[in-house]
Amino acid sequence: MELQSKSGASVAVSDAVFAAPYNETLVHQVVTSYLAAARSGNSAQKNRAAVSGGGAKPWRQKGTGRARAGTIRSPIWRAGGVTFASSKRDYSKKVNKKMYRAAMRSVVSELARSGRLTVVDSVPVSEPKSSQLRAIMKDWDMSDVLIIDSGINDNLYLAGRNFPLVTTTDVQGINPWLMLKHKHVVMTEAAVKQIEERLS
Repeated sequence: MELQSKSGASVAVSDAVFAAPYNETLVHQVVTSYLAAARSGNSAQKNRAAVSGGGAKPWRQKGTGRARAGTIRSPIWRAGGVTFASSKRDYSKKVNKKMYRAAMRSVVSELARSGRLTVVDSVPVSEPKSSQLRAIMKDWDMSDVLIIDSGINDNLYLAGRNFPLVTTTDVQGINPWLMLKHKHVVMTEAAVKQIEERLS
C-alpha cells in the first residue's frame, strides 16, 4: 500500500505492517501491560523478621511474673515489626516480543485506516523555539499530536515540551499507549521506513 505525504508524494509501505487487521484484545493486553509496568510498587514495611535485632529471648519463659516473650521485635513491642506488613509488589505483566510487534502493527494500521496518521518529509524546526513548532502545527491544523522522527532531534524536543498535548520522540521511544493517546500521529518518511523494518 501507499501512504500519502503532506508534500503530495506517496510513500510505499508494506501491507503486513500498515494494513494489518486491528486486534483490539491484543492491543488492550499490551497497553495494560505497559501501564502496569510503569507502576512503582515501592510501598513496603518491615515485619518482625525484617526488623534488625531481637535474636535473643528477652527473659526466660517462666518464673519472672511477666508475660512470656520470644523477641523484642514483636509487633506489640515498641520498635517492633508491623503485624500485616505491606511488601514490594511487581505489577508488570509479561508480553512476548511477537505479541508486542503484532500489537504495534495493529495500532499503526488502524491509525492509517482512520486517517490519524500523517507522513511528512521532515519537521523543519531549526531552533529550539516553541513559536516555530506552533506555526508548523497550525499549518497541519493539529493540536493534540505525537511527532515521531527517525532520530533524536534536540531542537524538536525542546520546542515541543511546552505544549501539554504534544509529544516528540524517535522510533525507539514509541509504544502502543503513546500512539493511541494522541489524536494525531505525524511521522517523518525516515521514521516510517524504520518502523516498517522493525515490525516486518
